[in-house]
Amino acid sequence: MLVTQLACKLLLVKTSSLGDVVHNLPVVADIRSRFPDAEIDWVVEESFSDIPALHAGVRRVFPVAMRRWRRRLWSPGTWNEIAGFRRQLRAQEYDLVIDTQGLLKSAILASMARGPSHGQDRATARESLAACFYAHTYNIVRSRHAVVRNRELVARALGYGLPTTPPDYGIQAPVPPALALPRMGGGDLVDRPYVVCLHGTSRASKEWPEGHWRELISRLAANGYAAVFPWGDETEKSRAGRLCAGDGSAIVLPRLGLRDLAAIFGRAGAVVGVDSGLTHLACALNRPTVAIYTDTSPVLTGVYPRDPARAVNLGDTGTIPTVDAVWNVVTQWTARP
Repeated sequence: MLVTQLACKLLLVKTSSLGDVVHNLPVVADIRSRFPDAEIDWVVEESFSDIPALHAGVRRVFPVAMRRWRRRLWSPGTWNEIAGFRRQLRAQEYDLVIDTQGLLKSAILASMARGPSHGQDRATARESLAACFYAHTYNIVRSRHAVVRNRELVARALGYGLPTTPPDYGIQAPVPPALALPRMGGGDLVDRPYVVCLHGTSRASKEWPEGHWRELISRLAANGYAAVFPWGDETEKSRAGRLCAGDGSAIVLPRLGLRDLAAIFGRAGAVVGVDSGLTHLACALNRPTVAIYTDTSPVLTGVYPRDPARAVNLGDTGTIPTVDAVWNVVTQWTARP
């Protein structure tokens, strides 16, 4: 479909997970480079709504609560929320609705909007049944990185060639929330050099050994850097506490939302993280990022930086990166605090 209107109205549907939402950000810059006056809205899971909201090119974010609604499907309050979401979504007519998620749930959401829907065909959608809900489908080769696949789908839906430029995530770190940051030795964290250590991930097989983290903490301290550990649940909080125990140079952050974490990333000398959405967020913010893979391959879903000198994928399925391998990269960015 060839779009000729410069001021087209578009709806993007990419609801989750965090890494997938981050991987969809470059399509906004792609669209606006060809349609500068395009009005771009985005449907996203409520817990990740801060991410597209950081992009100046996104006009409106529609938070959806599919995860929460499924847990309370028979509650009248849930159906009232669904009806309210649908009313808000249908208040605007779109020239195109583009679902880059390729799941049945995202395809259903796309079908709620007023406008022709576009998505992957049955052969390439993550759930083949999703293709039944689209007015227009495209065969998007699955052997490419997720960022490239998103950019290709949007390019084909809008009628332009696949961009060859590096991905432009289009987001910047907000100003850190000073009151939310802990103090270290009487000084604010933002006044001290630090490296963010993202240790939490979706399953145990993706974790980096705790002994490796402790050795990294020691090396960072010797180099004048604090190791800062965020957390998202009680398991991660306990692990962070164990790792930081007895080391005055390491600190466990309070629990923070995505916007505040992005602010923390923005002031970090580097970010070291396992396979998680937060690691992808750090990369999208153009922070020096080491992504650690132990049980998955980074080929299709590893960090995908705008500047290859700012991010590195280490490890693979069944291959745990050593502390030396991680340290050799980190020192390139933290040699002079």
